[in-house]
Amino acid sequence: MTTYALDTAGDVCPFPLVDARRAMEQLQVGDQLRIDFDCTQATESLPQWAAEDGHEVTAFDRTGDAAWTITVRKGR
Repeated sequence: MTTYALDTAGDVCPFPLVDARRAMEQLQVGDQLRIDFDCTQATESLPQWAAEDGHEVTAFDRTGDAAWTITVRKGR
């Protein structure tokens, strides 16, 4: 299992989600993608996308006043 990083800080929604989907396509099942973001809407859209696409959220942390990081393990 490998963890990859995707920094979308400064990107407006929906780009953190668009970039996460694109990055996840390149990973193997079991790999993880850590996404750093500061778009408030992504606090809902990223976990929802992960659940709908069969991925597992393994961490979700607030890292600042308006900054978060979410780690998603690739499923299927």
